[in-house]
Parts: sequence; structure tokens; C-alpha cells
Amino acid sequence: MRILRQYVSNRELVFILGEGLLIFGAVFLASSFFGLPRMSLFERLLVIWPKALLVAFVAQFSLYFNDLYEIRVSESTLDLATHLIQAIGMTSVTLAVIYFVWPEAIIGRWVFFLSLVFLIGFLVSWRLLYNVAIRRRMFTSKTLIVGAGELAGDLLKAVNQRKDLSYDIRGILYHPGETPVIGEDQGIPIRLGFDGLCDLAEAEEASSIIVALDDKRGIMPYHELLSCKVRGLSVIDGESFYERITGKLLVEKINPGWLIFSEGFRKSAFSRFLKRLAGLVMATVMLILLSPVMVLVAVAIKLDSRGRVIFSQERVGENGGIFMLHKFRSMRADAEEATGPVWAAEDDPRVTRVGRIIRKLRIDELPQLWNILNGEMSFVGPRPERPFFVERLRRTVPYYEERFTVKPGLTGWAQVMYAYGATEEDALEKLRYDLYYIKNMSLVLDLIVIFHTVKIVLLGRGSR
Repeated sequence: MRILRQYVSNRELVFILGEGLLIFGAVFLASSFFGLPRMSLFERLLVIWPKALLVAFVAQFSLYFNDLYEIRVSESTLDLATHLIQAIGMTSVTLAVIYFVWPEAIIGRWVFFLSLVFLIGFLVSWRLLYNVAIRRRMFTSKTLIVGAGELAGDLLKAVNQRKDLSYDIRGILYHPGETPVIGEDQGIPIRLGFDGLCDLAEAEEASSIIVALDDKRGIMPYHELLSCKVRGLSVIDGESFYERITGKLLVEKINPGWLIFSEGFRKSAFSRFLKRLAGLVMATVMLILLSPVMVLVAVAIKLDSRGRVIFSQERVGENGGIFMLHKFRSMRADAEEATGPVWAAEDDPRVTRVGRIIRKLRIDELPQLWNILNGEMSFVGPRPERPFFVERLRRTVPYYEERFTVKPGLTGWAQVMYAYGATEEDALEKLRYDLYYIKNMSLVLDLIVIFHTVKIVLLGRGSR
């Protein structure tokens, strides 16, 4: 399902909304025993719904921050129990603070405690049912894949990594001219030839066909696919399907024609104005609120090691322009004298004691708020790279130039979806996410990135 230009798995959407309703129901049920037992059902609902909605919002926020909307976490019962306990604890503390500041939101002590009991029971039961539905492939959309080459292999790998997806691959068909990279060990029937494609789809009760041919010239089964299309089946090209389920573009497989004719890459003057206005307001507010922190950091850097407090470095911006990016210095002043330009490494010995702390908390990035005010950067966009590395990557990474069609960002889709990278392979992976962001850029996607960034910063993940 596509909501506000973002693809969401049907099962994932039902799971999250259903869990929200269960949390709301836990509070409403508890109010039936304590606080409002003599009211009618409708009267009780009118009184309790704002308070129950607040509990549901805080609880789901806590579940998200404890990785409980990452289906891989809930595969282990022990992990599930641990993360649920942490989420319930976080919910309780957060609500306690809210109730202290805003007493009118209190639902009642006994209602609150009984709500927690119901909440734990509902959450555990709901997640166990969801895991059963995934393992048994319930409520899935059955589909066939046309092609058995590298693109089809990439699709299968992505589907296997996203167990919350509502797709069930029922068969793979390939042309004699292809070199299959998918074996029978995948547990999916593989068939040579495209004859009877529609009949096979109907026999398997498939509702869609994914065309994942590495080279479509001369082997594309146009007649069979057209026949399936007019019978009511959905026909999806493999590159678009990969984009939907991964949130990135498979740049090695797409051609310029696919980029030209695909939806997206819309950059209206109004959307650019909104993005610029939001950046100005947020950067100004953050500079005012965080100025005491920035002064303390500056003093700590000066006391910890010799050199300037602010580190300025050339970076490549929108349309390939060069600008000076500003950061709090987190490395020794002579960090690259012997090596020249190099990417930061895990546990980099050049990082100072204060630098290690401010990198983990992302405080070293705060001076970039000045770059946002100056219009050189946005809050959300591709990571600004150094000219030295850009020249190398332009020669080896396809479509690398396209990331300079927007302003670089303080944070970005690639930064929140992929850990810090220090190789050309990492640069290619990040470009896949950057191109997805540029193609689907919107205010909603920017808010999603900022929300993810807050989580990463608070949990201290992904820094070097």
C-alpha cells in the first residue's frame, strides 16, 4: 500500500494499527473496573478516549524506540520479553512525567496499573499471533517471478530479509537464454519457459507477476504478460518491486529509461520553499536552545587537545558547488598530515576523548546548523562528501552525479537506513538509498528521517 508516496506493507500496517487499538482497549477495559464503572459504554468512551489515546501514543512510541517494530527482534521469545519489559518501563516513566506536568491527563492510579496488566497480556498475545501468521504465510499476496538471474536473486534475498512482507513467491519461470543464479534449495518451484504463464498464475492463485529479467531484449514474454494483465493480474517490473520493499534503488540494474519514465523526482517551487522555510525555522530554534550545550562542548574540546574548536572542510553541495562545512573538531589537529584524505574507521585512533563522546551523541554535527541557515545544506538530504572522494566515486559508482541535484543534509535517508560506510561498496549502498530519497522526496519522508534520527541519536547508534 502506498500512503503519502511511501510504501507500507499491508500486514505491517494492520499490525501497528491493531496494536494501537489493543492498547486503547486495555485502558478502556481497565476504566470499566475502576473509575467509571457506573457510566454507560458510550459515556465512558467520551470521557476516557483522550487519555487512552495518550497512553496508546506513548506506548507505541516506546515500542518503536525498543525496536519492537523491527520484526527480526520478535523472532526470539527472550528478546521479545526483554524489549517488551523495557518498553513498558519507558511508557510508565514517560507517562509519569506527563502526568506530573499535566495532571488533567491522569487516568487514575488503579486504572493505570490495571491497564498495564491488560496491556502486557494484549501485546504478548498480539505479537505471538503475528509471528504465527508470518511463519504460516497467512494473509499473503501470492506472486510469480519471471526471471532467475541476478535481479531475481536480489529480489528473493530482499523478500527473505523482510519477513513482515505480505508476499508469497509461488514459483519462478526463466528463459533458456538466461543463466539462473537461483537454485532449488530456495524451496521455490523453478520452471523453464514462459508458456502457460497465466494458467500457472491462476492455478497458484497468484494475484501478481514480478518481471525480473536481467536483460529483456529478445526474451521478454510480451504476449503472455499482456494476457495476464487483461485477466486482472498485476504485472510489476522487478526494479520497482525492489524499490517498494527495500526503500532503495538497485542502481546496478536500472537503466536511464527506467529513471526517466518512473514516477518521482518531483521538486516543485512550493515544496522547495517549504523545505527551506522549515530548515530556517528549525536551525534558528535549535541554535538558540542548544547554544549553552555548544559553549560547553567548545570549552571541553579546547581543554582536551590543541587545535581549533570548529573544524571546517570543503564539501560538494547542490549542483556540484563547493562549500565549507563546519563541525566541532573531534579528531587530532594533525589527523591527516601523514595519510592524506581517508574515511573514518571503527574505533579510529585519531579521535580525541571528547571527540568520541560528541560523535556518539552527534553533537559534533551541530555547527552545520550555520550551513543550513546559509542555504548550503538542508536538514534532510544526502550526506555532503569531500571533493577528493567525489572524484573517485564519480568514476566507479553509477548515477553518482544525481545525488547532487538536491542540497546535502544534516541527516538523510541513507544515514538512518545504513550504518556509517568507509568503502566504495558502502558508498554504492548509500547511493541506493540517496536516489530513493531524491526520487520520493517529500515533507512526509523528511519527517520520517528526522524521527529515525532522533532514535539513533538517543540510542547512540551508527557513529564512528
